[in-house]
Amino acid sequence: MLYPHIKQRCQSHIQHFDAISEQRKDSLSKLSEAIQIKKNANESIDLVFVCTHNSRRSVLGEIWGAIAAQYFGLSNLKTFSGGTVATAIHPNTIKCLVVNGLQIQSSGIDENPEYVIAYGESLSNTTFSKTFDADSNPQSSFIAVMTCEEAAENCPFVPGAATRISLTYDDPKQFDGTFEEWKGYLQRSEQIARELLYVFSLIQ
Repeated sequence: MLYPHIKQRCQSHIQHFDAISEQRKDSLSKLSEAIQIKKNANESIDLVFVCTHNSRRSVLGEIWGAIAAQYFGLSNLKTFSGGTVATAIHPNTIKCLVVNGLQIQSSGIDENPEYVIAYGESLSNTTFSKTFDADSNPQSSFIAVMTCEEAAENCPFVPGAATRISLTYDDPKQFDGTFEEWKGYLQRSEQIARELLYVFSLIQ
C-alpha cells in the first residue's frame, strides 16, 4: 500500500491531466497500448526507462512509474532504469523524491551509491546509475521507454526489448548552477509523475 501522502500526491496529479496537451497524450497513449497488449496476454510487464546517464529523467521515470503502477493496481508491472553509460544518480533527483515524501536510504559507499527508494509499506525500488543492459535489469521482452532525445537517437534498436517507445523529456540538467535549478527539477519530476499516472489510467 502506498504511503498516504504519496497517494494524495497521485490524486493531485490526476486532477491536472488537463495540463497535458492533446499531442502529448497521443505520445503517451503509445506506451499505454504497449502495456495493454502485455496485460491482455497475461504477460509480466517490465518497463526500462532509458536516458544517457541514468541520473535524472530515467530514474524519475522508474520511480514514478512504480508508484503509478501501484496506484492503479498493476501488480504484475515492474519498473527499471538504465543509461547508455553509467554515472551516478544526481543529488537533485534524490532531493525531488524526498520532497515528494519518499523514504530513501543510500549505501553512500562510492561515487555511484545504491539507493533504496520506498514509496509505501513493503514497496520500494533499489536503484543506482547503470547501463540499460546491466544484469540487474530485464534482458528480454521488456518495454524500453526512451526518456531523452540523445538516447533515442543513439539507440534506434534496444537489444532484448519487445517494444521501444520514445517518450522524451527536457533535461533538468540545463538548470544546474542557475537560480532556476530547483524549480526546473521539480517541474520535470511533476511532469513525469503526471504523465505516467495518465499512461496507467488508460489501462483496462
